[in-house]
Amino acid sequence: MAEATESPGDQETASPRPLFAGLSDISISQDIPIEGEITIPMKSRIRERDSSTLNESVQNTIMRDLKAVGKKFMHVLYPRKSNTLLRDWDLWGPLILCVTLALMLQRSSLDGEEDGGPQFAEVFVIVWFGAVIITLNSKLLGGNISFFQSLCVLGYCILPLTVAMVICRLVLLTEPGPVNFMIRLFVVTLMFAWSVVASTAFLADSQPPNRKALAVYPVFLFYFVISWMILTFIP
Repeated sequence: MAEATESPGDQETASPRPLFAGLSDISISQDIPIEGEITIPMKSRIRERDSSTLNESVQNTIMRDLKAVGKKFMHVLYPRKSNTLLRDWDLWGPLILCVTLALMLQRSSLDGEEDGGPQFAEVFVIVWFGAVIITLNSKLLGGNISFFQSLCVLGYCILPLTVAMVICRLVLLTEPGPVNFMIRLFVVTLMFAWSVVASTAFLADSQPPNRKALAVYPVFLFYFVISWMILTFIP
């Protein structure tokens, strides 16, 4: 029984079959309904409603922000390695501390010609300008921290020095003398060390291992200048 074979000439003359020839036979039945609904899961809706602040009252917003600032103050008073100040950064706490410190450091003039404004501006500029310089230094050294995160940490860590200023103002109400100065020196030194330790606890891990000393040294000078202003203050 002979097998039918095709010659190469027959294969070349055969017309090629279209590529999408079979698709014309496919049809979609009109009886099949196409239904569907794009919905957001209920958990996502609840999470979005809870995170939205557009519907909450002004009082709730203020109380929420004050609680957040208070938690950051507690992290500074009890310094430990934490990402709270870096993750949930804000500038409300640093602004409150800077204004409070500047108000307590300003001097009143006896002759009434000056109102103490330059002293307030001096403290305000030193604090913010110094924090900006330290932040730029940290970025130039290769730190993996954002600009406002560094400002937040440096500003919140002024809290111990603000407490030192309050104590020094109370001590200055007593009789001036060597004992008075020694008490203020001890308080300012202790709070200066507290501020440096608290700031480095948050910022040290954001710097390269071989450049941590270069990043900590400006922080030391920053808080030293503020401490010197507090120690030498005489109302």
